[in-house]
Amino acid sequence: VVQPAESGGGLVQPGGSLRLSCTAPGFTSNRCAMNWYRQAAGTQREWVAFISFRDSTSYAESVQGRFTISKDSAKDTVYLEMNSLKVEDTAMYSCQTDPNTRGTAECGARGPGTQVTVSS
Repeated sequence: VVQPAESGGGLVQPGGSLRLSCTAPGFTSNRCAMNWYRQAAGTQREWVAFISFRDSTSYAESVQGRFTISKDSAKDTVYLEMNSLKVEDTAMYSCQTDPNTRGTAECGARGPGTQVTVSS
């Protein structure tokens, strides 16, 4: 199983930026895609962004234009660059591998998450 692990969360002021990382050994060799999700306290998990094995990307409307997903295949790492952060972006952010159309059955696990808190 390709098991992801997130890092880079923290406390940031409104309008600030953070870059989250998701490292998943075997991510590239298993041709996985990757999703970022977030879950604020007391709410349902929300999909945030997606990157395919071939680098196609898509975003939730709530983060379009502010967040950017990218990857470094050599490092088996996917990034989520978050700019112009708002208080409502506060959540636990997690990444999850996705077999999508090209990946193996090893894709599909979710990481434990990293907390992002946007507050003044």
